[in-house]
Amino acid sequence: MNTAPSRTGAPAPLPASGRLSPGDVIRVGLVGVRGRPLRACLSALGIAIGIAAMVAILGITAGSQAQIEAQIAKVGTNLLTATTGHDLFGTKSELPTESATMVSRIAPVRQVSAVGTVSNATVHRNDKTDQRDTAGIAVQGTRLDLPTTIGATIAKGTWLNAATEQYPAVVLGSVAADRLGVHSPGTPVYLGGQWFTVAGILSPVTLAPEIDRSALIGWDAAAKIGFDGHPTTIYVRSADEAVNDVHDVLAQTVNPQHPDQVNISRPSDALTTALAVKNTFKLMFLGLGAIALLVGGIGVANTMVISVLERRAEIGLRRAIGAGRGQIKLQFLTESVALSALGGLSGVVIGLAVCVGWARNQNWPVTIPAQAVLAGVAAAVTIGALAGLYPATRAARTSPAEALASS
Repeated sequence: MNTAPSRTGAPAPLPASGRLSPGDVIRVGLVGVRGRPLRACLSALGIAIGIAAMVAILGITAGSQAQIEAQIAKVGTNLLTATTGHDLFGTKSELPTESATMVSRIAPVRQVSAVGTVSNATVHRNDKTDQRDTAGIAVQGTRLDLPTTIGATIAKGTWLNAATEQYPAVVLGSVAADRLGVHSPGTPVYLGGQWFTVAGILSPVTLAPEIDRSALIGWDAAAKIGFDGHPTTIYVRSADEAVNDVHDVLAQTVNPQHPDQVNISRPSDALTTALAVKNTFKLMFLGLGAIALLVGGIGVANTMVISVLERRAEIGLRRAIGAGRGQIKLQFLTESVALSALGGLSGVVIGLAVCVGWARNQNWPVTIPAQAVLAGVAAAVTIGALAGLYPATRAARTSPAEALASS
C-alpha cells in the first residue's frame, strides 16, 4: 500500500480510487455527448426514427381499433341480411313477397325490415340528363322500420312516414345525395319518370353501405312506378345470444322452396375482418420499425467505436491517475445509453405527435399507447447498452502506456 507522512510523522495511506457515484457516472458519460453534439444528434437520429415508427404505428393502430370497436358496439353484431342469390343456370332468383313476414315469426327475431330494387327506375337531378345513366344509385322501395332495424340516422330532414310513403317523396343515402348534388331537403329530383321531393338525407350507414348509394321511396309509391313487391334484401335483428341459431334457419324461412338461392351474411363480420387486417399490417410495420431501430443501434455502435479511437489519450490519462477498467467501461457504456435514450425520447415525442395528429384528422378517438411509450424507451436503452458494450470493453482493455504512447 502507498503511504505518505502525516502531520505526526507517521505514514498515512493515500486515498484509493473509489467508485464513482451515479451522478458522477452520468456527468462523465455525457462528456462525449456534449463535446460532439452534431455527431450525437446524427447517431441518435436512427434510434429516433425506429422508436417514432413503432410508437406511431401502435398508436394509429390502437386508435383505428378503438374506432372500429366503437362502431361495432354502436351498431351491434346481431344484424343479419338475406339477399337474392342465383339458380343453377346463373339467373338471379327472387325472394317471396311474404318473406319478411315469415322471418318475423322466428322467435328470437326482434326486428325485420326490407328493401326492394325498382329495376326499371333511375334517379336524376333533372329530366334533361340521360335517363339510362344510373350514376351507381339504386332506386329502392323500403319499409318504414328500416332505420331502426339497420341503425340508420337522418342527417337532414325526416324519414318517410305513413303518409309520405304513398306519395312522391324520397330519402337519399349519403353517397346518393352527394352524387346528385342534393344538400338539403325539399329539393326536387327526377325519379322513375316523375318528380319526387327529397324528404331527408341519411348519414352513412355502417352496416349497410348499399343504403348509402340508394334513393329510398315508400313501398306503395314504388309499386306505382313498376315495383313488383319482391324484396331484394331483408334485414333482421335478433337476440344477441341467438344470432347463430337465426342464421342457421334464415335461408329456409325466407325461401322455403329454394333456400340455396338465398345469401345470408352478417355485416358486422366485415368490421371484425377489418380489425384483423389492421392487426396484420401492424405486425408488418412493427417489423419495419424494428429494422430501423437495429440500423440506429449499429450507428450508435459505430459512433462509440470511433469515439474510443479518438479519445485514447483521455483513456490513458484517466487510467494513469487511477481510474479502473470498470470505471472506463462504465463511462463509455453510459455515453452509449445516453445517446440511445436521447434518440428514444425524441422518437417517442415524434411518434405521439403523429398519433394525435392522425387521430384528429380521421376523427378517431385519441389513444395514447402507454405500453408502446414504455417499450420504446426500454428498447432504446437496451439497444444503447448492447451497442456500447463492445466499444466500452475495448476502451477498458486499453493500457495507460499504450494509450498515452499512441496519442
